[in-house]
Amino acid sequence: MRGSTKETRKTTEGLRERKRRQTRERIARAAMTLFLEQGFEATTVDQIAEAAEVSKRGFFDYFPAKEDVVAAWQDEFADSLLAAVTARPAKEPMTKVVEEALLSTIVAAVNPQSLAIGKLIKSTPALRARDHLKYAKLEQKLVEALTARAKGKGDELRIRLLAMSTIGALRIAGQTWNPDQLLNKSPAHLRKIAKALWSTLGELGAEGKDK
Repeated sequence: MRGSTKETRKTTEGLRERKRRQTRERIARAAMTLFLEQGFEATTVDQIAEAAEVSKRGFFDYFPAKEDVVAAWQDEFADSLLAAVTARPAKEPMTKVVEEALLSTIVAAVNPQSLAIGKLIKSTPALRARDHLKYAKLEQKLVEALTARAKGKGDELRIRLLAMSTIGALRIAGQTWNPDQLLNKSPAHLRKIAKALWSTLGELGAEGKDK
């Protein structure tokens, strides 16, 4: 009987967590749909709660503010990047790891809705002001993933510089490419930026030696 009770508790906890995840996803989908339809500022928490079929208090149980819904959507990219880095071949050079992982993550993430959300962020001051946090989180996630791959044998400074340079290149890419490039030319555009990044870093290193 005791064992049966323990198993029931585990099952109940699993169901509860699944229900919470599904509710959170439903709120996020409702919010993002409304944001794209009528704008971020014009959308109220009451409207999101009604569309997601939860109470206003229920919304705040999952998200402290409207901005956090968008931040959660951006976090999915960071999680995907982490998984892509982990999946690369064990003996692959780290520069190749980050280039291929970032490329595959971007290609998988690009679709008309994600581009529309990107435009929404750029056109909304409240979201644009917090957008830099996305890159900080990405950089930290990349550091963690590369450190795990190194298994204690990697150079911490090298890993951090690589992560910082890579995410910096991603920021530049986001500022320079247009929707057509993202939908139709993102792999070539990203590889072009990566090539320029590695070349520039090498040149800067050579300049330092010359001095």
